[in-house]
Amino acid sequence: MKQNLLIVMMICLLTGLGLGQGGDLLNEVPLYPIPEEMTFEEYQDMNRRLTVGLAIAAVPVPGLIHFYAGEKKTGAIILGTAVVGLGSIIAGAAMAEDGDFPDSDFSVLILNEGDEDRERRFEEIPYENVNGEITYKLREINREPDGAGIALIAVGAGLLVADILYDFIHGIRTIEKKRDAVRYKYGRSMKLGFQPQFNLEKQSVGVGLALNF
Repeated sequence: MKQNLLIVMMICLLTGLGLGQGGDLLNEVPLYPIPEEMTFEEYQDMNRRLTVGLAIAAVPVPGLIHFYAGEKKTGAIILGTAVVGLGSIIAGAAMAEDGDFPDSDFSVLILNEGDEDRERRFEEIPYENVNGEITYKLREINREPDGAGIALIAVGAGLLVADILYDFIHGIRTIEKKRDAVRYKYGRSMKLGFQPQFNLEKQSVGVGLALNF
């Protein structure tokens, strides 16, 4: 299949003139000829933009960059892993609230004893002694987080961080590689040739450039 390079150059020139005369920059890009054997998926890969991928990265949902890159299966795995990580953090936070009060070397004042939700404990720390009368300073004792809960929170946070980094780094590289692969494949098949041109009416002879696939 042969395409005339002069036509392509004219289209580009006319497009540039249109923009110079106040054309809308947000209009659809001009339609250029493409090789017949190029699939729609390859066409999409060739036209994916890194700027769009970076903009998508601003949305805090792991997997979106891979979805944009056309890697739906990988994007679903990343999103599923993020859901697992978030669930782990929520479960760990719930377990951490059930920790017990630590032991104290001082006397302990207990309020609402037996009520797990409202119970509060204070250490009675000697503050001063006046004529044998000791004044105490109260310092509240907080429950210690449960060990299993802390571990779940750490695992969940690690999964989320790894997911976000993998989606960003590998997703951007995937867009680049897929785009370069299509351009390299069809770029190698493009050959620049010359075509003689005759115009009997104007009695002229010329040479045209042709782009062959």
